[in-house]
Amino acid sequence: MRWLPITSCRSGMKLAKSVYSEEGLILLGAHVELNDSYIQRLKDMGVGFVYIEDQETEGIEAPNLLSDQTRQEANYRIRKEFKSLMGKDMIKSRVGSSHLGKTFSPVLDQIIDDLSSHQEAMVMLGDIQATDDYIFRHSLNVCVYTTLFGLRYGYEREELKQLSMGAMLHDIGKTQLNQKVLKKPGKLTEEEYQHVKLHTEYGFRILKDEPNIPLVVAHCAFQHHERLNGSGYPRGIGETGIHEFAKWIAIADSYDAMTTHRVYRNARMPHEALEILYTGAGTLYDQAMLCLFRDTIAVYPLGMTVQLSTGESGVVAKLNPIYPQRPVIRLLTDPDGVPYADLREKDLAESLNITILGAKFDI
Repeated sequence: MRWLPITSCRSGMKLAKSVYSEEGLILLGAHVELNDSYIQRLKDMGVGFVYIEDQETEGIEAPNLLSDQTRQEANYRIRKEFKSLMGKDMIKSRVGSSHLGKTFSPVLDQIIDDLSSHQEAMVMLGDIQATDDYIFRHSLNVCVYTTLFGLRYGYEREELKQLSMGAMLHDIGKTQLNQKVLKKPGKLTEEEYQHVKLHTEYGFRILKDEPNIPLVVAHCAFQHHERLNGSGYPRGIGETGIHEFAKWIAIADSYDAMTTHRVYRNARMPHEALEILYTGAGTLYDQAMLCLFRDTIAVYPLGMTVQLSTGESGVVAKLNPIYPQRPVIRLLTDPDGVPYADLREKDLAESLNITILGAKFDI
């Protein structure tokens, strides 16, 4: 299979992996042939990339970290609970959502169990999913990324579940914002930006007194936009005042925001997002956490077409857990752009003189 941005897809290509609806159900199944109408519809629904079939990449498979059942249940719960809060003024109301903890607890157990069986897997980009609301998909993606980081870090089950819940609910305060402002397809005014920043305080106030939700989960909502140098919000606190869980979520939150297609900009490539995160190492984000993050994500996802420093092009065929930036490449064309007649692969962990120059999508 080959990984392609939706903007590079053409009529006649066949899907290699299913595209899911906002409820987690299959929208377009694997092996479906794309046409112009399908492609435009996927663009309109916020799908940033797909996997397609072709002979050159046969045998390259990207694993699913979550089962279909877990994905569907998580999507359903997030969508149902968040939408119900959007119709209520939870900030002024004295009536809380006492069921939130019990509602999300079982699905968080499912997520942890699924990811526990893939601890050595590299984190690919979020599931290929259409959605009419970024917050739903983003909440699940950040939860998956953060939970896998927590597993790699070595948290015990109880702490891991608190971290996972904090990640799942970190943006719950956005349910209290003006949704037109939140979905505005363009740059926010200063007044609108100040309004959006309130979601951290709103999230804390929604969660802090809820039964079955640890207080640390509320602090994840409150602090995930704080930064080590005090430049974040809402309080502008420094490194020592930020809870460890919020530091993890800050990295996952920023990464997913950059690598997800939005109405006002295209998604960045994983390696581009990582470079941006590293510009804030030690000032915005914890450097040791970024190192674990770097070693956990697939900087170059399976199936991505890349250009090499030799002039050759190829597709990422295998990931290297020890050196994530140096995967195995299935070579497709020689330096002159002529297709190779036979199958050949290059392990960049063994060929240190060869580097990846960037992604290549003009297939």
